[in-house]
Amino acid sequence: MLVKSFQRLKNYHNKSMNKAPKTNDRFLISYLELRKAIGILGISLPFILAIGGIFLFKLLGIQPSLSGYYYTGMRDVFVGNLCAIGVFLWSYKGYERSDDIAGDLACIFAVGVAFFPTFPPDPSALEKVVGIIHFISAACFFIVLAYFCFALFTKSDSDSPTDKKLLRNAIYKACGFIIVGALVLLGLNAILPESLKDLYEYLDPVFWLESIAIIAFGFSWFVKGEGILKDEIQ
Repeated sequence: MLVKSFQRLKNYHNKSMNKAPKTNDRFLISYLELRKAIGILGISLPFILAIGGIFLFKLLGIQPSLSGYYYTGMRDVFVGNLCAIGVFLWSYKGYERSDDIAGDLACIFAVGVAFFPTFPPDPSALEKVVGIIHFISAACFFIVLAYFCFALFTKSDSDSPTDKKLLRNAIYKACGFIIVGALVLLGLNAILPESLKDLYEYLDPVFWLESIAIIAFGFSWFVKGEGILKDEIQ
């Protein structure tokens, strides 16, 4: 009798536990899809801007920077993509308060990049101020993204992470280093004298460095959303 009572209690407990994860699974799937969406937006942005500018608006090659597309027919795509990333980042809620704060800050900086355009040719005094805000917003945006890669994505709720988790952590850190490296090179490029810039400016280094950084950001979020290297459920 005691064994049967215990078995009934165990069966009831198992049924209760089986019901709860269904709701949790829905939330988990939503967050994974949100992360993948952020990743896809980041990865696709440079390609959409470059290809769309050339084939839809007959631009002669790529622009000197991603932000330079603000002054082309691809403006709405540029602004819309960054705003979408910002909204998703604002909606993102992590496991700890630091995750939420980082997501909110990244949203603010992304929107700042979108709505405070970079310097146009022959900028006025006001446009120079707006351009400075754009530059600061972009730098802070990438810094927060690197923080996600180094400090937040590498966290684990297990003392013995799986091999795939360790591999994902290595990818996050690699993406973080790529973002930081690109940001450092962008900073060096900004302070170099014009005489040196003229030697390689035709290569559009700012466009490629910004593209590398935003793709690294997108790839890290795509991996975090278990787009690849997903742990198998035991």
